[in-house]
Amino acid sequence: MAQANQYSAADYQHRDRIAIKRALLSVSDKTGLLDLAKALNEHQVEIVSTGSTASTIRDAGIPVTDVSAVTGFQEALDGRVKTLHPNIHAGLLADLRLTNHQEQLRDLGVEPFELVVVNLYPFAKTVANGAKGDAVVEQIDVGGPAMVRGSAKNFANVAVVVDPTKYSEIVAALIAGGTTLNQRRELATEAFSHTAKYDAAVASWFVSEVESRALPNQTIETSHKNPGFPQTIELKHR
Repeated sequence: MAQANQYSAADYQHRDRIAIKRALLSVSDKTGLLDLAKALNEHQVEIVSTGSTASTIRDAGIPVTDVSAVTGFQEALDGRVKTLHPNIHAGLLADLRLTNHQEQLRDLGVEPFELVVVNLYPFAKTVANGAKGDAVVEQIDVGGPAMVRGSAKNFANVAVVVDPTKYSEIVAALIAGGTTLNQRRELATEAFSHTAKYDAAVASWFVSEVESRALPNQTIETSHKNPGFPQTIELKHR
């Protein structure tokens, strides 16, 4: 459970344009990735990345830091555990408007991120292509949504991008000296919409799985309490 907010409005320093010094990139869709990485490198931005994203960037001759070098923990469990680490999430969630958070980061030896670029495992496409069972389950992204949501929550300090068509806006922000508060708020709105739709697709698939596996002596009751979100179900024994 989150702690109650202990700060007053006066404790928060206003931050509008924030220069991008460190970026975290982890994408399934590699569209536009190298152009963005090249622009980040040209503006002396440290790029931290994972798995195939890091390999793609490195193969293009662009410097990149593996996320394992930041966490001190190798990717494990066939890639299921990569970015779920305090050295990553403290850098995403630290509210640098607060002196206390600045001091805690220094004490932890964690560097903040000003940019996060993530798009999620292609779950809906996998289902549409006819995959079943474990092949679908493996496309349920865990670390990606956690990074997106953490960064979007912290839009006051971090820009989060989930759509490759927005990369040009980040390049423009690099040239302008950083992202603005309004820009980061708009990107956060898109990010939360992105993860909501993703979770809705996952939930809908589980609903269909439960329905298809219902026992003969079970009835299924469904409800659509929230338009735009998947139905909820309840199994009842006759």
